[in-house]
Amino acid sequence: MILSDKTIKSLLQSGELAITPLEPMQIQPASVDVRLGNSFSIMESSSSGIINMDKPIEYRQIIDETFLLLPKQFVLATTMEYFKLPDNLTAFVEGRSSIGRMGLFIQNAGWVDPGFEGEITLELFNASDSAIELKMGRRVGQIVFAQLDCPAENPYRGKYQGQRTATGSRIQMDIEEN
Repeated sequence: MILSDKTIKSLLQSGELAITPLEPMQIQPASVDVRLGNSFSIMESSSSGIINMDKPIEYRQIIDETFLLLPKQFVLATTMEYFKLPDNLTAFVEGRSSIGRMGLFIQNAGWVDPGFEGEITLELFNASDSAIELKMGRRVGQIVFAQLDCPAENPYRGKYQGQRTATGSRIQMDIEEN
């Protein structure tokens, strides 16, 4: 079940769900708007020209209130908001349609697990032929919450728990079973 604005407000007031900072205007009928933070990370080029998923990937981090995203450029960014989801809520983040219509694609791997806590790292790609100026505080997406039928048996406590700033891939930490 997708949560309504009334339920979101109730969970925020009770402290079961935490979103900080949060302005009342961010709460929409069935979502909460997320704003762009001031942390951006650009993947460094590999000397071999190959990304190896078994080794750490290097990123250059930029902290600034504005970032110029060049045409066909990819960057990681973070939300201004820090989230703390209870073990019985999940969420997904979508880019705003108005942003997508400019050619700015926003993704965060789509899903936020029950029990997650931290800022959400967004993956931004400029599909247009013009640079796009990104500004801290701009509403770029929305987070939609859904209720689980019961609390998760194994809520998220993974490698991105508690993240702050635009956090690069930690895929090398995955345990793959063959």
